[in-house]
Amino acid sequence: MKFSTMTRHMREGFKSIIRNGWMSFASISSIFISLFILGIFILLALNMNYMAAQMESQVQIRVYFETDATDEMITNVQNKIGKISEVSKLTYVSKEEGLAFLRDKMGEDNSDWLEGYDDENNPLPISLTIELSDTRLVDSIAQQIDILNGTFDPKPIKEVKYGNETVETLFKITNAIRNAGFAIVVALAVTAMLLISNTIKMTIVARKREIGIMKLVGATNAFIRWPFFIEGALIGIISSIVTTIIILIGYDQVIHIFQYDLSLMLIQLLPLEQVITLTATIMITLGSLIGIWGSVMSVRKYLKV
Repeated sequence: MKFSTMTRHMREGFKSIIRNGWMSFASISSIFISLFILGIFILLALNMNYMAAQMESQVQIRVYFETDATDEMITNVQNKIGKISEVSKLTYVSKEEGLAFLRDKMGEDNSDWLEGYDDENNPLPISLTIELSDTRLVDSIAQQIDILNGTFDPKPIKEVKYGNETVETLFKITNAIRNAGFAIVVALAVTAMLLISNTIKMTIVARKREIGIMKLVGATNAFIRWPFFIEGALIGIISSIVTTIIILIGYDQVIHIFQYDLSLMLIQLLPLEQVITLTATIMITLGSLIGIWGSVMSVRKYLKV
């Protein structure tokens, strides 16, 4: 395509937006509303996925040793568990550290429950805290540790705990969150496309006579389509930029205003700098593609004149 022809199409696209002022405003407003809802759910999906990942990262395996297990046996078990490829971190927790952690977790209000227990009178066992590179393998790794325990005589490990029922429920919830977020985003994207197609179709209906005359004087389909492509892309880009700015400013305000209240509910949102690039890219790309798609679908029927 010649540069002069492309310049002409760009000029016509801009003129069309200005010439059809109220129609263009209606299209931009419609796209803005659709993308605004879509953008909110994109942020929700990103944060739900982030919170799900946080919940999964807290899944750990705890190995409790028998009180009569020797230091040599404990060290041997620790070394063999550490060689399992999926184990990312292995922490040795002494009896003293376990008691201190328990005191801290129970707080001052319940400190009476541990009265009389000290380093010399400590009923807690030595334990290991195991973190995995892939928390979804927690059940498999726990079984491997059970098998490892069976190779010793006597068995040094008293109990392997990871809350299997809780973990399975957690993974079901996180999967549901991810799937629901994805489904909502896809549904709203399709809704936005249909809405944009209808609004641009209204613009084309208003120019039906003009398109018919252009066809009668020999204009090709591509020549007629290009200004609409550009018009649709511009409407989509303008709408998406405005929507993105408003959504990100609002998201930043939510973080600052409700940060303390959210932290009390153990909810941590992604910081603005971690969502701004992805959100802006998705919104602007979707806005321009949806605008072009709406133009293509709407103008096709009138090219048969």
